[in-house]
Amino acid sequence: MADYKDNEIILNVQHLQKAYGEHQVLKDISFEVHKGKVMTVIGPSGGGKSTMLRCINLLEDPTGGEILFHDQNILDENYNIPRYRSKVGMVFQQFELFENKNVLQNCMIGQELVLKRSKAEAKKIALENLKTVGMDPYIDAKPRQLSGGQKQRVAIARAISMNPEILLFDEPTSALDPEMVGEVLETMKKLAKTGLTMIVVTHEMAFSKEVSDQVLFMSDGYVAEQGSPDEIFNHPQSEKTQKFLANFRGPQI
Repeated sequence: MADYKDNEIILNVQHLQKAYGEHQVLKDISFEVHKGKVMTVIGPSGGGKSTMLRCINLLEDPTGGEILFHDQNILDENYNIPRYRSKVGMVFQQFELFENKNVLQNCMIGQELVLKRSKAEAKKIALENLKTVGMDPYIDAKPRQLSGGQKQRVAIARAISMNPEILLFDEPTSALDPEMVGEVLETMKKLAKTGLTMIVVTHEMAFSKEVSDQVLFMSDGYVAEQGSPDEIFNHPQSEKTQKFLANFRGPQI
């Protein structure tokens, strides 16, 4: 694997903090994301992983630090937030599909409203991406007619139809039945090979080890350790990382 650091830094998070009143969820988070690479974020529940993603996508307002996108701080008051949001997509745990629209419409609506694409162009792009995730036979189905795994693949197709520079995944398999997890992970593995920049919060250790260029281990609102999959999974330095991974030892990683 080539050194991921050879690539341009597309996102640079520096000393990110997030508090809810007196409760400090993110205490000091710093990392860089390189163009075309996959960063997975692992760690115990409650460590701040999902909050960090929501801060990157500005679904939550950080209370400290900087988030630099192409060297510009997105937290500056004059920054163009709508444009940024169109460049940074997100796939949620609970799919967040429009229940009153069919699969194809779900993948077209953002393109038309946000990117101002024509209906014909939006449909063409949506169909291409639904085919990529294996959901093109279901274009007329409503979300209620789909399994959880199928819904999540539609959500991924919708996100990539917006042509994001970075795609964020917030534990995309956590709401799925075990037999559906594999189909979503396989879809994400295919995406990772296309050169899409991805940040994935996940509890799937085998997936993290296989697809990552960089692994971030978060605990108690801090980045306890970061490095290559080999460094994190085979030679962890932090005692917290070692204890966490001890729970996952076995054939899966």
